[in-house]
Amino acid sequence: MSQGEPAGAGEQDGGEPSGLRTALSGLTTRGRSFLAAGVAAAVCAYVLGQSDLLRVGLLLAVLPLLCALTLHRTRYRVTGSRRLTPHRVPAGAEARVHLRLDNVSRLPTGLLMLQDHVPYVLGPRPRFVLDRVEAAGRREVSYRVRSDLRGRYPLGPLQLRLSDPFGMCELTRSFSAYDTLTVTPRTEALPPVRLTGGSPGQGEGRQRSLALAGDDDIIPRAYRHGDDLRRVHWRSTARFGELMVRREEQPQRPRCTVLLDTRAVGYQSTGPDAAFEWAVSGAASVLLHILERGLAVRLVTDAGDAVPGAADDTSAGSGTGSADLAGLLLDTLAVVDHSGGEGFSAAGGALRRGSDGLVVAFLGDLDEGRAAEVARLRPRTGAAVAFVMDTALWAGATAPRGAGDRLRRLREAGWTVLPVGPGASLPALWRQAGQQGTESFGSGTGAWS
Repeated sequence: MSQGEPAGAGEQDGGEPSGLRTALSGLTTRGRSFLAAGVAAAVCAYVLGQSDLLRVGLLLAVLPLLCALTLHRTRYRVTGSRRLTPHRVPAGAEARVHLRLDNVSRLPTGLLMLQDHVPYVLGPRPRFVLDRVEAAGRREVSYRVRSDLRGRYPLGPLQLRLSDPFGMCELTRSFSAYDTLTVTPRTEALPPVRLTGGSPGQGEGRQRSLALAGDDDIIPRAYRHGDDLRRVHWRSTARFGELMVRREEQPQRPRCTVLLDTRAVGYQSTGPDAAFEWAVSGAASVLLHILERGLAVRLVTDAGDAVPGAADDTSAGSGTGSADLAGLLLDTLAVVDHSGGEGFSAAGGALRRGSDGLVVAFLGDLDEGRAAEVARLRPRTGAAVAFVMDTALWAGATAPRGAGDRLRRLREAGWTVLPVGPGASLPALWRQAGQQGTESFGSGTGAWS
């Protein structure tokens, strides 16, 4: 919730003359028409010598001036606040904005109009008319926003427009507080599949490793009640004079890296239905799918690691840490845009810094050089799945020459390659990737679901 500061109808910076000029500048079309008609009638009355017409002219001219002065001298104070639920929504979903106006003065207000600044992609600018707010009273209104385009959109500041009963003058006061709505990519629920060749981890592919290799490098610990006597390390026991056992073997958490190609040269079309948006949504769906299964996951783009530390075991577990990481990943994908790069050297460095495991890549167009780079990104242990956007079909053109040879190069390097055309279903492709991976890797060393 964002809270606005009190806004008084008669509080202007720069002293009284400045405040009067502001009030006069707030004359509406009706007020300016009355003022112009009054001046014209007064001039005509002076020329024609008509005293009755002069009185009418003075009445017409004085009425908007009195309304402006009265509105300027009004001293009630109001506060405004905004509550956005939820702060993060997928593209195409609605969020509700609740506005609250409190009259903190001892006087009732006149006619008020609330207006909230909203980006045009979220819908029309909301306006609400409040007839009268009693002293210490409160009014609450709400409106809905929706966007088919992912991104971060500011809401606010809230504007309060004051008007006199005759509609001669309007003054606008703005609050400084605003909120931010994050529109994340659309995600789809993915079916559980088996992608063999995964890294050591849980399930059938579970492996264990000691912290250090070699009998001389083992770090022992003191014996605890219930420890298996077969794990007693006699050399350390003789050295320390007490029973010592080898440290427990540590299970390694399965890891997954999602590689998102954001190169502008890799995509031909733009818009909410373009190939790049499908790739971003696919990356978000896979990340959430992997996180729901308690696996360590990270997001990498062609420009490098987009979410530093996302693959840490401490942040990729279940519970609050997993929910926070999911929010961080979705927030990153909500604003990801095309990069100016042409290759995957930075992505290769980020992949080498991490441990081996499943790699899921969403790629744009690849020439010979880029296909060779991606082929070398396949991990030494673990499956590698590539969803390659057929951007020519997305743009309504013909496929470039040699596209099949480049995909074949990825397959020969051990990648499971799935071309993606317009309107492709990610759950179906994900299931197909599991089937192809099983056929390509056989039993493998691990299973991913």
